[in-house]
Amino acid sequence: MNALRAAVLIPCLNEERAIRAIVEGALQQSPHVIVVDDGSSDGTVAALDGLPIQLIRHERPGGKGNALRAGFRRALELDVDGVLTMDGDGQHWFGDIPRILRVAAELPGHIVVGARLIGRERQPKIRRVANEIADWGIAWAVGQRLVDSQSGQRWYPRDVVALAVDVAPQGFVFEADILIEAARRLGTRVAAVPIEVRYAGEFRRSHFKPLRDFCRITSHVFGRVVEVGSVIRTYRIARTTPIQVVDPGGSTTRVPPDTGATERA
Repeated sequence: MNALRAAVLIPCLNEERAIRAIVEGALQQSPHVIVVDDGSSDGTVAALDGLPIQLIRHERPGGKGNALRAGFRRALELDVDGVLTMDGDGQHWFGDIPRILRVAAELPGHIVVGARLIGRERQPKIRRVANEIADWGIAWAVGQRLVDSQSGQRWYPRDVVALAVDVAPQGFVFEADILIEAARRLGTRVAAVPIEVRYAGEFRRSHFKPLRDFCRITSHVFGRVVEVGSVIRTYRIARTTPIQVVDPGGSTTRVPPDTGATERA
């Protein structure tokens, strides 16, 4: 099995306390690390001084979707097979990158999501409930069951990256739209790798606002479902098409009830 050539893309906004350790960890996994500073007003950029990365700076915050698109464009200039994204706030561990890439190599053409399933009881209840509802709705639009559709640690194959640069950047909705567009236009399937729930509350509060952003995502995704027509038929397809949950490390995986996931060690 050939190793995938991956660019690691890290969008960030005001992450001065966490960002250097995250980027240093990513550099251990790939020589191609792209950091998009989305208009930080703190010392985020200074914290990256001296690191061999590709840094894209925005003068003012434009939202996560805009930051990701800018990074995707840069990645397409590199000789890589795809892009692995991770957040800049400490939620994602660079040590999970090889596990995600291993599954991506086993499942060519799949989007591979780092699903926060290990230690899920530590996730704030409102976030957990919001994520489960989002999984249900986005799965309807994508056409298969999903686990942790809101996770920002993902592998995108190069053809999906090329598609994503043309997807409208609507904040946190952007990542849901990539799943939808890739499924509809490329027939892309989604797989999941269990990762640990990690909250770095000592760094800063999340930019994700559960109530506000959940409502935005839900209303947007509902519109994406309706636009296709045959709402009942697409719902049946989504509920009967499972997601592969692959744990290459062999650790215990707790799959949420009624996910329909199939688990393979």
